[in-house]
Amino acid sequence: MAEANIAIRRILLGILLIGLTGTGVELLLLKHDEEATQVIPLALIALAFVVVAWHEVQRREASLLAVQVTMVLFIAAGPLGTYLHYQANVEFQREVNPSIAGRALFWKAMTAKTPPALAPGSMAQLGLIGLAYAFRYPLRQGRADTRQVSSAGDRWRS
Repeated sequence: MAEANIAIRRILLGILLIGLTGTGVELLLLKHDEEATQVIPLALIALAFVVVAWHEVQRREASLLAVQVTMVLFIAAGPLGTYLHYQANVEFQREVNPSIAGRALFWKAMTAKTPPALAPGSMAQLGLIGLAYAFRYPLRQGRADTRQVSSAGDRWRS
């Protein structure tokens, strides 16, 4: 059972790292850094790499908490980014057609290709994957178990 938990945790970490890398590269290629709010996902991705590396090296309660807090920030960034994308699309649609309003405006803003309104949801997904990785992490069971976990942690690297 413990071996299965370790395997699942390693798979989740791999998925998280692939997602962080892919999202970060995509945002950089799209030059998603022209405004201060556009830097938020890039900064969070950089922070995630740092805290995950810290946690992989030390596996302490502080590093686990840092991973969890960072992932909660990712989850919050999803709806915030969706709102910001939606607002940018609304402004553009109103410039193109000043008489647009209501449902028509909503659907035009939601289905616009640039910026895609729901794309920031990927940040929330990454946050959920990161929280799943950290869920019931063995270090949180107590200090007495830490010695047992660190020996199991050595097997993770094998």
